[in-house]
Amino acid sequence: MTRKPAYTVHEADAERDRELILALWRGNLGDEARMAAKYDWFYLQCPDGKPLTFLLRHEESGEWVGVASAGARRMLCGGQPMLAGLLVDLTVLPAHRSLWPALSLQMALLEAGLRRFTLLYGFPNPKAAAIFKRVGYMPLCRLVRHARVLRHGEYARRRMPALFAAPAGWLLDAADRLRLRAWAAGLSGRWQDRADEALGALWSTASAGGGPVAIRDLAFLQWRFDQSPLAEVRYLVVEDAGGVPQAWFACESRAGVLRVHDFWSRHAGGTGPSRAELAILLRTARATGHGSVSVELGAGAVDGAWLEAGFSARESRPVFWHPSTAATAPRWLTAADEDE
Repeated sequence: MTRKPAYTVHEADAERDRELILALWRGNLGDEARMAAKYDWFYLQCPDGKPLTFLLRHEESGEWVGVASAGARRMLCGGQPMLAGLLVDLTVLPAHRSLWPALSLQMALLEAGLRRFTLLYGFPNPKAAAIFKRVGYMPLCRLVRHARVLRHGEYARRRMPALFAAPAGWLLDAADRLRLRAWAAGLSGRWQDRADEALGALWSTASAGGGPVAIRDLAFLQWRFDQSPLAEVRYLVVEDAGGVPQAWFACESRAGVLRVHDFWSRHAGGTGPSRAELAILLRTARATGHGSVSVELGAGAVDGAWLEAGFSARESRPVFWHPSTAATAPRWLTAADEDE
């Protein structure tokens, strides 16, 4: 006699199973109201299609005890569109957190995901990383937070007597302001609250480079940032002397730090933002009272301009992926390639 499995996996319907999935998340994935808002945005309003979601059932009790999803992301590779799956929201209730339940859930998601998506990728926490490896996902890169100090007073106080720290910090700030002004090369910056066609026009097949890279057109910006309930993003638009946009940075202010969620420029796919564009970002951040700028960069999103502009690497976290065929690994990743 065939033994009945202890757990079974079933595909979910995003609209029908909303309350069930929110109940599984409750107490496991963050603030309840925040997660409900995220569900309606990420699961029900994504322009690229509803996520692929699987539920885990404990057969003996008949209870639903786990859930995992892969959200759809449009990418461009070699000029051709493709659909990638972003692995998100793995949850197994505490009483069922042995290896097999989570493993069986992720194995089912991987099998179905490789039929729907050209590739799958995710940013697991340390506990989930071991499961990702067991399922068959491969390390892709590390998403590294880079930071750049704008106000050097605290930096000086940590390294010299208090008597000298204040003037040293002032001198460092003054030298930095002069350096950034020289680097700006006639560019200027302005803030706007919503994405528009001028920002969307900076994205092009040519600017994307070889890829794969998530498509950052107007539809993406409007959904990922303007409609998101999870962040209050404004766009810093970098313009040339004629007022033509050259780059944008999607930013959020948090406790004196200007956090850059994403960015693009006319030549971003090839080399990332230029030193002059980064100088505008830093000058504007200083002018709006921020003490530092922070950005998460992975894969091809890091280049010499960030380092030359004074950004330094801090903590990092792993990114895993799996192709459905011989797909190339994603070449460009920022925090915007996640789900929050």
